[in-house]
Amino acid sequence: MIKVDHLSKSFGKTKAVDHISFEVNEGENLILLGTSGCGKTTTLKMINRLIEPTAGKIFINGRDIMEQSPEALRRGIGYVLQNNGLFPHYTVAENIAIVPQLLKWDDKQIKHRVSELLEKLHLDKKYLNVYPNELSGGQQQRVGLARALVADPPVLLMDEPFAALDNVTRSKIHAEFKELDELKRKTIIMVTHDVQEAFELGDRICLMDKGRIIQNGTPAELLFKPANAFIKDFLKEQRLQLEFKAIKPPPPSEGGTFELQGVAFPADASLWFMLERLQFTKNENIAILDHERKKVGTLGFEELMSAFYQYKKHQPHE
Repeated sequence: MIKVDHLSKSFGKTKAVDHISFEVNEGENLILLGTSGCGKTTTLKMINRLIEPTAGKIFINGRDIMEQSPEALRRGIGYVLQNNGLFPHYTVAENIAIVPQLLKWDDKQIKHRVSELLEKLHLDKKYLNVYPNELSGGQQQRVGLARALVADPPVLLMDEPFAALDNVTRSKIHAEFKELDELKRKTIIMVTHDVQEAFELGDRICLMDKGRIIQNGTPAELLFKPANAFIKDFLKEQRLQLEFKAIKPPPPSEGGTFELQGVAFPADASLWFMLERLQFTKNENIAILDHERKKVGTLGFEELMSAFYQYKKHQPHE
């Protein structure tokens, strides 16, 4: 869906992005991870032409982004900012409706879509006519996400969308993020400096430093097959918790799911995700269901830990 080919950006003598290349598959969530100043946000902004590249090419669905105007390009890309980017003098409904109005949707269609997204993002309709400063940080971020999703763009760019939230609110929104059906259909590139967030939400991670990609791979590949000492050092302080987030027990059968207290877990649920759910329930086991939702087995704490250690055992020694 997205191809970045030898992309560079210089500001005077400073090279912010230095000949990077990567691809993002349709429906994939790629995380650009790194410390401040590594070039991740500059890379993101070049994809929707908020910043023009010095060299290199970007393709979205096979089309060079320079072949269309920046305005037309951005209407087909959802964009979520760190500080939500809401217009303070617009109501929630008016903020969400901006892109559909530019696309000349009729009022009935806009009203239906706005209401649909509020429900999916767990925002009461009573907030439709309030202003952003009347909302909590978590509510503002949900409105920002709704605005990015309202026109159902195939591509979503997210620039540290949860960085301004407190830990409790962030954890709750992370869980909603992973379950939201609207996002499961999107190709997403997300910028973050939060290693835990990257491992929790990303299908793949591009770890950047000084404008270059040091390694591009799955969370498990970065942990167990690090490209160099920089990767090892970058992850070592949080390694144990990252391992729980990177390792996923194999489903019991093709297409199998995990279920706890009537809630089906996705087949690729991480050990950390399961352990968190076990922590807040009286149940000691997770029921495993097949395609027809018939119980075929259970997983408890010991089995989860066993899967964790078996996985580690088969990884190459550093």
